[in-house]
Amino acid sequence: MPNYRRSFVPGGTYFFTLVTYQRQRILCDDIVRLALHEAIVTTRRKHPFKSDAWVLLHDHLHCILTLPDGDDDYSKRWSMIKRLVTQQVGGAHGAPYGDQTVGCASRTNPISASRKKRREGNIWQRRFWEHQVRDEQDLNRCRDYLHWNPVKHGLVSQVNDWPYSTFHRFVNDGIYERHWGGSGIKDDSGFGE
Repeated sequence: MPNYRRSFVPGGTYFFTLVTYQRQRILCDDIVRLALHEAIVTTRRKHPFKSDAWVLLHDHLHCILTLPDGDDDYSKRWSMIKRLVTQQVGGAHGAPYGDQTVGCASRTNPISASRKKRREGNIWQRRFWEHQVRDEQDLNRCRDYLHWNPVKHGLVSQVNDWPYSTFHRFVNDGIYERHWGGSGIKDDSGFGE
């Protein structure tokens, strides 16, 4: 196993990537989107954070979050969000959390013995990827990458056409032009998926 070390900076801003278990294409389903929204609201009440930017694709999401001063525990927040989504989606499909048939993902991805032992569902990959945002230039690069991601994956030809993104809020706030991010942007960000 690689010797991966996470960056923990109290009050830091981070770019995150979370991926569904076995790249299931479920995150844009209404039931999962609603569960994710509710999980974020619930988690934010208990463990505050600022949502800077989001994009939700079928099998992964990217977001930029800022933690409160003195707090560096983003892992606690992601653990809670992922658990709440799994519980809600599983319950909506008639299966309790931890059951082999949890959620809409259960039809194609039964829970392995290892995931059962850890009381994991089959909605999310175990880990997530994070990048500490270091300065304003890095923040802009991360935000551009995040919003352009649906174009990168061939889901739309213009960023404005993707509905599951904070891009539209940024247009309304005057940060982006409405037609920013066509297919002409080169991806040299260094971010992986």
